[in-house]
Amino acid sequence: MILVLMGPPGSGKGTQAKLIEREVGLTHISTGDMLRRAVIEGTPLGREARKYLDAGELLPDRVMIDLVADRIGNGGGIGYLLDGFPRTVAQAEGLEAVLGTTGQRVDRVISIQVGKDELVRRLVGRAAEEGRSDDSEMVIARRLEVYERQTRPLVGFYAQKSVLVEVNGEQSVGEVFAEIRQRIGANGR
Repeated sequence: MILVLMGPPGSGKGTQAKLIEREVGLTHISTGDMLRRAVIEGTPLGREARKYLDAGELLPDRVMIDLVADRIGNGGGIGYLLDGFPRTVAQAEGLEAVLGTTGQRVDRVISIQVGKDELVRRLVGRAAEEGRSDDSEMVIARRLEVYERQTRPLVGFYAQKSVLVEVNGEQSVGEVFAEIRQRIGANGR
């Protein structure tokens, strides 16, 4: 099973991804975690990524596609949970090409829906708690703008493929997870 988890910054993707990973047993691939780790380690990718992350921008599509293709190529349990990828239609098309080489496809896309005011409240709170450089007020506004312009079109892309499921992300963590479980099936298959 290939499951994509999408939503704007602050929608709870990371929290839900951990719950889905534990419940369903999919290998969790978080491009955000991978990039933040590369930045901390000072790798060449990390140095390049830092410029984009600090500005609230997305990394180039080819870099992201290659990063995920490499991770998928390393194998994993019964499938993958992609968190933070794809973020553009070009990345979604690249993912289809990568998966197509192994006869796989995206089975379901969970889009977590949260209003802008709630997103800003969550992100400002996260910045205070975690000290993330990509959660300053100026960068938050930029990240939300980039999401609307570059990532929101994925909703239509995946709806046309009949794999999109929209979930209300303004509920409690448990209620969001229960809705996701119900929408993908109790055991995730």
